[in-house]
Order: sequence, then structure tokens, then C-alpha cells
Amino acid sequence: MTENPQPAFWVRDVPVYGSVILAPMDGISDMPFRRLCREYGSAMSYTEFTNAAGILYGADRIMRMLDYAPEEKPQMTFQIFDNDEDRIVAAAEKIEALGPDIIDLNMGCSVSGVSGRGAGAGLLLDPPKIGRIFNRMSKAVKVPVTGKIRLGWERANKNHKLVAKTIEDNGGSLIAVHGRTKCMAYSGQADWDAIAEVKATVKIPIIGNGDVKCVEDIARIKAHTGCDAVMIGRAAIGNPWIFAGKDRHEVSLVEVIQLMRRHLKMMIEYYGSYGLVLFRKHAVRYITGVHGATDIRYAIATCGSMQEFEDAVGRVLHNEPVPMTL
Repeated sequence: MTENPQPAFWVRDVPVYGSVILAPMDGISDMPFRRLCREYGSAMSYTEFTNAAGILYGADRIMRMLDYAPEEKPQMTFQIFDNDEDRIVAAAEKIEALGPDIIDLNMGCSVSGVSGRGAGAGLLLDPPKIGRIFNRMSKAVKVPVTGKIRLGWERANKNHKLVAKTIEDNGGSLIAVHGRTKCMAYSGQADWDAIAEVKATVKIPIIGNGDVKCVEDIARIKAHTGCDAVMIGRAAIGNPWIFAGKDRHEVSLVEVIQLMRRHLKMMIEYYGSYGLVLFRKHAVRYITGVHGATDIRYAIATCGSMQEFEDAVGRVLHNEPVPMTL
């Protein structure tokens, strides 16, 4: 960060020093990975989406998802989801005491178990309900409230402009827009034109999301949509260098292995021995494109100890054959 930097934009009264942001991803955007991405340049931190009912119940697993590191402030965003207005507001009030800078409502999850019960993208079917939720949330908590949306439930019923205006009119301070509908999930092409329509509809900051796969795409979506920032999801898994303006093919194998080792160490420090199991989904993405990736992927994904992991990556560095069992 340069001396006396100017914010790229503000989320109400929260300054954001940068315009490329790690997306909230279930099972991925935990504290260790967020810390790495922040270090490489991600301008905000979003937790994995957390169930409002679980928050109110005080479930240990859910509450732990709201852990954060000091360096993640002052742009630490807690993301929650539910289909019940009262639970959403009550959960926001409860978690505000934990010190987030922003509270975000997930209206983009397309998984049937979430959207099918009216949560996540299921809320897009009821804009008046979204308005009530934001009106109540913005009055119930002192921190800014924001939302992450899709373009609507299906192509024939896109309502992104209406939803965005509803959020703004009821106290929302920022909107992240994934340029697909619920029914598209992650298929097809993200509609950047629709993101531009949202940007033209409201005055609050807009984060564009969808089909940003490389550094060049960051500039392209900004130019196309006029968005204030760009959110990167799947393309950041195994590639936090994208936040530093570096594409994956520009990263040496030595750098990859070094970061894998560091990421795994952070996972084990945070989760204990189970961190090795959780790290596997990251590990297989780190070695994408590496010569002999199939055998390497199997070896890393089945490691049962830190030493077995070190043995596997050591063979990668020294270009030795990786056995199919360890």
C-alpha cells in the first residue's frame, strides 16, 4: 500500500483501498485463505455465507466461520443467509458485537437446498421482502449493510435493476452482482451488460462478478460495466497471485510449492490436523497445469500427514515420478 493511499471507493463510511476482491465461497473463503488473498491484494474480506439460524442457535461450527484476523480490518464483511426476515435481522444484531465492519446478505446462492427454501437467490423472487429486510437491517445495526445478488431467478424473469434499486432505497450501501441467474448456476456466459445496467441504476458502489478468469479480465469487466470493484471467485482458488496482478502461468513452480507449504501450515495452525484434509481442495487447484498433474493430484489429495505432503511436493520440485500410493 502506498503512503497515504486514497480509497478506491467507500462502503458508506468504510474505506476500501483496492478494487479486486475475493468472493465469498462456501468451504473456500475461510480465514487462512482470506489472509493469503488479502496479503496479495484482495481489498475486502467476505466470510463464507453463514446460516442466520445457526448464528442465533450459537452453533460452534457456524460461529467459527466468523473468525477473522486483525489484518482483515477495516473491510471485514460477515455474510449471512436465511429466508426468514426476523432471523436475518436478529442474526445481524447478534454478530455486530463480534466486530465486523460490514454485514452482507447473500441473495446469490443457487444451490437448491438454499434457494429452494427461499434463501440465497430464492429471495430474488420477492423484491418487497428484500426491501423489508434491508430497511430493518440498516436500522438495527450501526455498520453498513450490503447485498450480493444474481440477475434474477431465470432468464425470462431478470429483475436485477429492481432488486438493486430496492436495496439502495432501503439503506443498502453496496451491491455485488454476479452476472448470471439462479437457473444458470455457473453455466453459460456472465452477462456483463446487466452488471452495467445495475451500475447505471443506483448510486451506491457496485462490484462486478462473473467470468473473471485472468488479470486482463479485471480491466475488461471494469471498462465494460463501470463497476467500482471486481469480485473473483473460482479463478482465485489455487491462484491468489491474481490479486497481485499476476496470472497463474507467470508464477514459477517454486513459488507455487512455497505458497502451498505456507497455506497448509496456516490451515493446520487454525484447524489442527483436520487442516490437512481441508487443504486438499486447495492443493489440487494449486497444481493445475503442472506436468504430471493427475498423478501429483492423487498423491497430494490422499496425503495423511505433513511428511507425506512434503514427500509429494518434493518429488514435484525435483521432477521425480510421484507414486500412486504413499
